[in-house]
Amino acid sequence: MVGPRFLKLMDDNALLVNAARGQIVDTDALLAELASGRLRAALDVTDPEPLPADHPLWAQRGAVISPHSARTVPGTNRLCYEVAAQQIGAFLRGEQPSNAVLHG
Repeated sequence: MVGPRFLKLMDDNALLVNAARGQIVDTDALLAELASGRLRAALDVTDPEPLPADHPLWAQRGAVISPHSARTVPGTNRLCYEVAAQQIGAFLRGEQPSNAVLHG
């Protein structure tokens, strides 16, 4: 669904958010856009999933990758949404999200 053509049609500096399924986004096409600095991404899911430690997505500036996990503990969803909102807000303000994993 989200391949090279879709990504090229996105506005410069746009933020792509994928919290659905990793296969929805063409990872190679997204990597090219991230590497160019034209787009940013917030990914709760990836393709492949789980994302290998040496995958190039981890090193891309402008990409935030969160762990995709299901939970059923009461209150966990509310807390997760609060943390996600804080992290995304920091990212959109150009700040370093406190849960970011930095790679050299």
